[in-house]
Amino acid sequence: MSGPLWCVVPAAGRGTRVGGDIPKQYLPLAGRPLILHTLERLAAHPQVAGLMVVLGSADDQWPGTTTLSGKPVLTCLGGTERCDSVLAGLRALPPEVTDEAFVLVHDAARPCVRERDIARLIELGILAGGGLLGAPLRDTLKRAGGDGRSHETEPRDHRWRAFTPQMFRRGELSAALLAASLAGVTVSDEAMAMERAGFAPLLVEGAEDNIKVTTATDFALAEFLLPRTK
Repeated sequence: MSGPLWCVVPAAGRGTRVGGDIPKQYLPLAGRPLILHTLERLAAHPQVAGLMVVLGSADDQWPGTTTLSGKPVLTCLGGTERCDSVLAGLRALPPEVTDEAFVLVHDAARPCVRERDIARLIELGILAGGGLLGAPLRDTLKRAGGDGRSHETEPRDHRWRAFTPQMFRRGELSAALLAASLAGVTVSDEAMAMERAGFAPLLVEGAEDNIKVTTATDFALAEFLLPRTK
């Protein structure tokens, strides 16, 4: 079993698909801001050492939390894109987090991640040099045309949905994100940056109820799942 790992939580986005003036991560879920459920879930895990929450420069909603479950909660400012914020969070980690240390990255809008899935990712991902939670694609996949019609059925063999946490060495992930940025490539997740750098991250199957709260209707589903996914 690995020692405790720090977790970077990018929370600089606004979640425009939800609508409204308040960033999605601060909207209420079961009576409290969505982001607090996510942070509490992460901090409660015995293998998480602390949290680095990456905030937007104009964020006036952050509650000022400094500890959860007896673990430090630090903050820093992020960038325009999610990948910029993750890189900022990696750079802001405490000095004791070396370049060789593994670091978790988890979406602020995934409050239902299961403790056992985090543990499994850490156990298997460290042996593999890095990895991410996900699930094999089970639905039939269609390619749409500009007319909004289905024009082709895509093969789903070897296709996975990518979740978080994702876990990589701090130095390797930082270098991969920087290289993508310098090349003008906006990566959609950490694994994409690592793939560009020549790595093959391990896919670790996790529960499919580790949903990302993206639309207004997702809040009701997340509230239903919260007490059932610990």
